[in-house]
Amino acid sequence: MNRIASLAAIALSFAAAGSAFADDITIDNAQHLSTKSRAEVNAERVAFSKAGTSPWSTSYNPFAVSPSKASRADVKAELAAARASGELQAMGGEDSGSAYLASHAPARSTSRVVTAQR
Repeated sequence: MNRIASLAAIALSFAAAGSAFADDITIDNAQHLSTKSRAEVNAERVAFSKAGTSPWSTSYNPFAVSPSKASRADVKAELAAARASGELQAMGGEDSGSAYLASHAPARSTSRVVTAQR
């Protein structure tokens, strides 16, 4: 009998814990204020349409339209130098290179006074 009562208590606690009720939706009546006029938005859309690229498209690839500034040989030489200096290994480490970058950061002057402006 004790086993049945404890199983019933466990089942009842699971049933009580599983009942959650959703709250009503929150309606936001604040008006959206656009920073562009309707004509500006349409002109931007037409310009993207003529250019054949749209940054909002799911097939947009910014690398396809931007040329590389470094040659393949330059990139391979940079990779070999990073591998030889240990930078490549450090950047792939557990801290993503934070300790390496902190130890190789240039010394900063602390004598400057910075004031916030409004």
